[in-house]
Amino acid sequence: MTKKLTGKAAAMAAGAIGSAAVAAALLYANKRKEKKANSPDKPGVIPSGEAPETD
Repeated sequence: MTKKLTGKAAAMAAGAIGSAAVAAALLYANKRKEKKANSPDKPGVIPSGEAPETD
């Protein structure tokens, strides 16, 4: 059996969970932003070896 949290303890627990969720969301968004910034603007090497202008 588990104890029910009431009052101040429940508020603190909810605050801790909410804070962790916000922190995780910010880390995820920052990681996506960095990944997008580091991606090249041009596509990589053409596998056939032909210049892309000949397509």
